[in-house]
Amino acid sequence: MNKSLPIALRPNEPMSRHTSWRVGGPAQYYAEPTTPDEAMVLAAWAMTHRLPLIWVGRGTNLLVRDEGFAGVIASYRGQRWALHEHGETAELWVEAGTSMAGTARRLAAMGWAGLEWAEGLPGAIGGAIVGNAGCYGGDTASVLIDAELLLNGSERVVWPVTELGYAYRESILKRRGADGVPPLVLAGRFRLHRADPNVLMARIGAIAAERKRKTPAGSSCGSVFKNPPGDSAGRLIEAAGLKGTRVGDAEISPIHANYIVNRGQARAADILTLIELARTTVAERFGVTLQLEVRVI
Repeated sequence: MNKSLPIALRPNEPMSRHTSWRVGGPAQYYAEPTTPDEAMVLAAWAMTHRLPLIWVGRGTNLLVRDEGFAGVIASYRGQRWALHEHGETAELWVEAGTSMAGTARRLAAMGWAGLEWAEGLPGAIGGAIVGNAGCYGGDTASVLIDAELLLNGSERVVWPVTELGYAYRESILKRRGADGVPPLVLAGRFRLHRADPNVLMARIGAIAAERKRKTPAGSSCGSVFKNPPGDSAGRLIEAAGLKGTRVGDAEISPIHANYIVNRGQARAADILTLIELARTTVAERFGVTLQLEVRVI
């Protein structure tokens, strides 16, 4: 604990503890602020000490290199939420550290539709807003009203969805902050509508069963690559003959070729080698350049 901060700083924190791949070298400092004030204090501290700062979600779409990160990695953990009902519609305000899938289940049980497609989606609200997460016919952009952001480490603003530059698995938030302090999602406001909770929970159950059937067991980040227009990254990697390919303890899943699974003691370098192999082979055979969905630090 740094005595000048109202938040715990963990020095030399292995990021393998905070990523779903269970790999990654140490962050020079790691922190989990739970309020906007804590996030602002942390950003000011990092700037004062001339340390780069990276905001992350729950590490479900993140690969940290084995060398680690010389700076501060922080995961915002605020989980407050409020539901404002307006007859047959409602608005959900929810902080960025809240589980996306847990929120979807809670709302469905209450008879509110809009997020049930997110059942089983790993990660938190903030990551979904940054990456325009989506699956099973829905995505974040279609239900988000606006997002509360922290810009430059000190300025709290609210941006409507129209200003977030959404595209397939993309937003302006992914591209901002290459220089200086990157933006942090503090909360989002979502549009909901009433529906039969039994119908919603049945859909939740069907999505959960489908996910279980398709998702390889083991530590992974989910889909490694974005799907190219009109095609599937998994189909292309499988057609290239790479299913089951291993480097160290990292494996291109024999169940779903767009998953790379840590079979126990994989290193980030092993995963990066498989990523490059998949990109190179697919480009050579099919003329398609696969784009990463995962973030690499």
